[in-house]
Amino acid sequence: MKLKRKIYNRLLAWKKECGGTKAILIEGARRIGKSTICEEFGKNEYKSYLIIDFAKAASNVKEYFEKYLNDLDTFFMLLSAEYGKKLYQRDSLIIFDEVQMFPKAREAIKYLVADGRYDYIETGSLISIRENVKDIVIPSEERHLKMYPLDFEEFAWALGEETLIDYIKSCFTSRKELERTLHNKAMLVFKQYILIGGMPKSVVLFLENHKDFGSSDQEKRDILELYRSDIMKINARYRSKVISIFDQIPGLLSQHEKRIVFKQVKEGSYAGQYEETFFWLSDSMISNECFLCSDPNVGLSANEARTYVKCYLGDTGLLVSHAFDENELLESEVYKQILADKLSLNEGMLYENVIAQMLTANGHKLYFYTHYSEEKHRNDMKIDFLLSNNSKLKYKLYPIEVKSGNNYTIKSMLAFREKYKGRIGECYIIHPRNFMVRDGIICIPPYMTICL
Repeated sequence: MKLKRKIYNRLLAWKKECGGTKAILIEGARRIGKSTICEEFGKNEYKSYLIIDFAKAASNVKEYFEKYLNDLDTFFMLLSAEYGKKLYQRDSLIIFDEVQMFPKAREAIKYLVADGRYDYIETGSLISIRENVKDIVIPSEERHLKMYPLDFEEFAWALGEETLIDYIKSCFTSRKELERTLHNKAMLVFKQYILIGGMPKSVVLFLENHKDFGSSDQEKRDILELYRSDIMKINARYRSKVISIFDQIPGLLSQHEKRIVFKQVKEGSYAGQYEETFFWLSDSMISNECFLCSDPNVGLSANEARTYVKCYLGDTGLLVSHAFDENELLESEVYKQILADKLSLNEGMLYENVIAQMLTANGHKLYFYTHYSEEKHRNDMKIDFLLSNNSKLKYKLYPIEVKSGNNYTIKSMLAFREKYKGRIGECYIIHPRNFMVRDGIICIPPYMTICL
């Protein structure tokens, strides 16, 4: 089953704009479909394509990069013979898959692009990890492109709901609620997205098995084990900290504040000890980090406090399987409870994680805001996410609060709006109900996050 992915159009744009003058490097977590989309692109858009998977490439192939970069005629002849693919000048694509596993191939891009005969796509994760770049010169002839699990829109396409997506966007633009039955339908698709997530094989198994959650859940557990296996191979200096945070993500997100309190992770620990840990999780794109913005102003990153962080799992479907063991899912029918809005436990965790996932897929860096009241001895203002329009001419903030239930207060949002009223564009509450405007605050159903 083919899945329609937005990144395909971005690859088309790269091919047209660059015309062989730049390679493109697709970064993403493992098992999100990087290789599949590259092969599909090569098959559809070129006369021939050749893929070198450096996770299993033969030693002689790697030797070609060591011996023949000064003799590219021989280099291409050997590759063509090894993979049984004829290469056509300006009409063949060469794909370096899992390029982080052989950094010399990435370094070779400089010479291959300069040669100009073919187009090149690299795929990988952990692209910036020190071990993967320490001995090479990073080529400037690379354009970077991040790829994520299927976003909500792509998931809905897979379910055959293109028209529903168009209707959702239309309602957001015209600031009106969806017709009741279509709102209910959109919420059902959204809850399925929470449960299944956007890992391509998980989605395919769900659809091919008549929307059965069992086979999809097993695939997600296999992926989580793969991630754990990857972690166990990293530098021993910070391996235990990475595995500790990875294992504790569901527990950390189930707390009221959701941010990581390091002394609770391990007694006596502090944020500085986990710098490499979060870099690894972020660079592998297993997680989506959200930092505290202490003073929401021009350039959120200029005011981020990296000692205060929330760590979301990159795919919410994986979080569901991570949070509940297999027997718990099956015996207590967690899936059915979530679909029926009867699982109060951890529902806020899943809602906030999926909104983080959707905002990240839309290209937003994640920030949150809290205000501590000395008088009350607690945080009296909490904004789950802060977006900006990134314009220094008319800079505006867009605060977002995520509510998983129908009954909630908006005290924090009103207080934040009052405190920073000169800087705010629009305020959003994301809730399970239909579109509405309340006290000048735009309240949207979670599926409308695709419009932000």
